[in-house]
Amino acid sequence: MPAEHIHIDGIVQGVGFRPFVYRLAHRYGLRGWVRSNTRGVDIEVVGPQADIEAFVRALEADAPPLAVIRRITRQPIPAIHFPNSHDFPDFSDSPDSSGSPFRILPSEADEGFTLVSPDMATCPDCLRELFDPNDRRYRYPFINCTNCGPRFSIIRALPYDRPNTTMAAFLMCAACQREYDDPLDRRFHAQPNACPDCGPHVWFESVDGSVAEFNSDGAIATTARWLLEGRIVVIKGLGGFHLACDATNDQAVQTLRQRKTRPHKPLALMMKDLDMVRAYCHVSPAEEELLTSPRVPIVLLEPRPGTDLSPHIAPGQRRLGVMLPYTPLHHLLLHEVNRPLVMTSGNRQDEPIARTNAEARANLSHLADAFLWHNRPIYNRVDDSVWLVPALGPMPIRRSRGYAPQPIEVPLESPEPVLATGSEMKNTFCLLAGSYAFLSQHIGELAQMETWAFFTESVRRFQELFGIHPRI
Repeated sequence: MPAEHIHIDGIVQGVGFRPFVYRLAHRYGLRGWVRSNTRGVDIEVVGPQADIEAFVRALEADAPPLAVIRRITRQPIPAIHFPNSHDFPDFSDSPDSSGSPFRILPSEADEGFTLVSPDMATCPDCLRELFDPNDRRYRYPFINCTNCGPRFSIIRALPYDRPNTTMAAFLMCAACQREYDDPLDRRFHAQPNACPDCGPHVWFESVDGSVAEFNSDGAIATTARWLLEGRIVVIKGLGGFHLACDATNDQAVQTLRQRKTRPHKPLALMMKDLDMVRAYCHVSPAEEELLTSPRVPIVLLEPRPGTDLSPHIAPGQRRLGVMLPYTPLHHLLLHEVNRPLVMTSGNRQDEPIARTNAEARANLSHLADAFLWHNRPIYNRVDDSVWLVPALGPMPIRRSRGYAPQPIEVPLESPEPVLATGSEMKNTFCLLAGSYAFLSQHIGELAQMETWAFFTESVRRFQELFGIHPRI
């Protein structure tokens, strides 16, 4: 009976790839196993050659939405590896106790590097559950699955398993653990998997400490009320903090500009849904595709005249920077406010976006009236991406959240690993290994000491994460 070892290079961790392979092997009646490591995913299968060929074709054609397959390597192996299904070890990491002839094996560390998925916006399935009163995660601000949620912002090391993320401190309840262990569940090995009983939570706190709300719904409702009253609130998000205010309140927008010492630079907006965006801006099909993609960048759009947006959002500019909600918390808040919000980076002028709660309290208290906190730690800070759609087609202005650290494949292979440090202003650095160019998230203005520290920290983390040690 033919047998093969198959290796997959690409973004295949944290995207539901192993359960996908498991289901695919069952579809074609193949025996074997799948395992992830720091180089990608390894698969061994045995079965009729026609079924193996169909299996390999389906690996590419039907891959999970967040998976990016760069290369599939196949090698024949002796079928003696798979005499009978009962000869497979009963791995503790394998949830299948049915005697299945295909198994999901524990992850293993190995030499080399694999690719890490960027953070992705809330998927349609999770969004439906978020607003379903009958779902156990109804209105839970951290709902996610293998098709969406935090990735790069929470990962400390590879392989991408929960102990190597900032979710390690949150012990899953029995219900979440069952989902996590079931290869047929959408949340199988979704590392940030959680629910209101076992996961992170949000709370509201005024800067002076006189008002606090620790119930999740109460915290979001209080935040919405303060925003509608013209106040400025710091909101902890996916890869850092935002400074938010009502974009239709001219006084609130001017106050934010004065406090942040940002008199002219445009401020980004977040709008509830595509209908709201269309009410304020002209949206082409290409711009709509960017706005609604799982990466949800800020897109520079032409505004409609005569709306109630403050004229101080982008003075002297022909376009507005607009994005849709990309976390469950954003969806809940925008649903409550039901009007456009300024959602600009939570930082002091030219400094990097705040990452920890302590950093936000120290640096942003004088800029805002209140905080909407949460207790899921951010490991890698990631600012929002920005795109423009000129006549020649979509063009990135700032490639960060939703894109970094996914590499760009270049047509030449470098014989030595290279570090390119980038510019002093608007810095982004690059690590080149083989034909992969690993571009960092947006770093910023290196003249600032804090940004220089962020730069050196990020260079070190990229080298550690991908195991790349530059010679040039």
